[in-house]
Amino acid sequence: MPLTSQGMSRRSLYTLLATTLLSGGLALAGAPAAGALTFTPCPTPSVFGCATLPVPLDRSGKLPGVISLSVERKLAGAAPSRDAVVALAGGPGQAALPLAPFIAQAIAPALSSNDLLVFDQRGTGKSDPLSCPALTSATQSEQNASASELIERCARELGPARADYTTSESVADIEALREAGGYEKLVLYGTSYGTKVALDYAERYPQNVAGLVLDSTETPSGPEAFHLSTFKAITPALRELCSRGACDGVTSNPVADLARLDARLSTRPLTGVAYDEQGKAIKLSLTRSEVYGLLLAGDLNPALRAEMPAAVHAALSGDAGPLLRLAVLSGIAPSGSEESSEVDVTLFVDTSCEETPFPWQRGASEATRIVEAESALNALPASAFYPFDPEVGLLGQTIPLCLSWPDASPAPPAEAPLPNVPTLILSGGQDLRTPTENARKVAQLIPDAQVLTVPYTGHSVIGADLTGCAKAALTTFFSGAHVSPCPPSANPFPPGPLPPHSLATVTPVRGVAGASGRTLAATIDTIRDLERSIVLVGIDFGGVPVGAHFAGLRGGTAKVTGTAVVLNHLSYVPGVQLSGVFSTSLLLRGRGSPANLTIAGAAAAKGHVRVSSDGHVLGALAGQHFAITVSATAIGARAASARPQPQWPAASVSEPLPALARIP
Repeated sequence: MPLTSQGMSRRSLYTLLATTLLSGGLALAGAPAAGALTFTPCPTPSVFGCATLPVPLDRSGKLPGVISLSVERKLAGAAPSRDAVVALAGGPGQAALPLAPFIAQAIAPALSSNDLLVFDQRGTGKSDPLSCPALTSATQSEQNASASELIERCARELGPARADYTTSESVADIEALREAGGYEKLVLYGTSYGTKVALDYAERYPQNVAGLVLDSTETPSGPEAFHLSTFKAITPALRELCSRGACDGVTSNPVADLARLDARLSTRPLTGVAYDEQGKAIKLSLTRSEVYGLLLAGDLNPALRAEMPAAVHAALSGDAGPLLRLAVLSGIAPSGSEESSEVDVTLFVDTSCEETPFPWQRGASEATRIVEAESALNALPASAFYPFDPEVGLLGQTIPLCLSWPDASPAPPAEAPLPNVPTLILSGGQDLRTPTENARKVAQLIPDAQVLTVPYTGHSVIGADLTGCAKAALTTFFSGAHVSPCPPSANPFPPGPLPPHSLATVTPVRGVAGASGRTLAATIDTIRDLERSIVLVGIDFGGVPVGAHFAGLRGGTAKVTGTAVVLNHLSYVPGVQLSGVFSTSLLLRGRGSPANLTIAGAAAAKGHVRVSSDGHVLGALAGQHFAITVSATAIGARAASARPQPQWPAASVSEPLPALARIP
């Protein structure tokens, strides 16, 4: 497909934004003096002190203006320490201050003798957030504008100031923060894009760096335009997911399945029916780039990644429903509600377009950029993008976003040597955004750096690791000892099963004959699917929010109340519907009050089923009575065993769930 943004709709622009978001000197004359910071107690969390640091908008002096950086500090003792830990969030564009309590727990081994500084980088959160109406508040009449027009309009709205929201400026802000705080050196703790900021600071101010903790690291030059390391990481990540026979009965080769599906989608999108939050059938389609985005979304949600092998295999067999439902649950496809973004979209576009090393001349026109990008792509072997087509490498990244962006800043400076300071690099074995290959490249630049790869873990290792390996490594690292590899562990989010096409394909429960046995098996499978769905939704929120509701694979709804999940004709197997109330404790932790369910549906043996926390299932279907005991895995044991600490902060949740630190 030719590279052109003219045909991209507003929806496709935001789809691309969702995909790429899920993907990082001396003060000059005219700058405000970096006076000492004055901290006052924060309203919340009370253990932090709050301050504001004014920094110049434009350190060249060409543009007037000041940016107010919002800063929070947690003291290690009664008085400020000599050195401090500075935490840097991801994106670019993610605010760090909302993460302050989590960060304090995550990096606790470093805080016995070091203060913690957390601040929203310029243009994010409370530090004068950047916004252009073209991306955030277009009118109805503007919604049909092409991606190219919207991006170019955004650049015009920002004006020359768009040059002042780069990593280089954030690095200068960190140095101003160090000076104003009175600290001698900094330990830089970055995640994802934050690791690029940390590395750039270490390049520019090596004498001021006491150590580095790099979680899900970028390379100093930032993400390569075609993200070749991401495509290279897909095969080992899926092989790890399906290791030890975990995909038996689903697929023998999840990577080849993806390749076959991508080839099919080269001619037309995957189309089918999914269900919105109200259980209403909606027609949806997925492009190959959106399937790629769905795979990337699994970096932040391992429950989503776990469903991918079965969903892709089902799509190859003519059942698009499972993959389309994942798109709805993950936000890749519309579900009837608007999701709030954790990342300042304007800042993300600005920084990404200004400093990504694109395969074109910075001053080139859009038409020339298209030619140069396609030429660079054609020079690469198609195998570099396997299991996807090179088109995804072109259209599924930031390249289409930035074709029409007029650069206002100079090209990023050449890489400089990194200081050989104590460095711990954490990498997730399932991370596609910042693969382990990045960690190894950075480690080669810092001779004594230690790299820890955590199996079955995606992006943002400290927040995502459920084994405790990363936490133990941090303790070891800050004690001055050598970090050991992670011990063997089981995958807390194993691949999900293939959904049945019909009740006739369901194996009856032993001892319960005929349609009743198949309906009972379908009921248990529906409960298992409900548990997996709640975990999938809950990870995105740090817990299942009260009032959340979503659809079953084949229709019906589940709604979360304060203490329960209410099922209304929820269907996982065609023609079998469950209605009733499940306590969240029973569903997610395997204990609590029994659930009484009514079973209906065109294909079902109708009746009632009672599910108890001890695994007992009894009732009557089509007049056939039964009393059986099922495996605990049918009633939430996986969710109960996969509860990480510290818990990700969330408002109004009914049950804490596996909750990952959402640092892009």
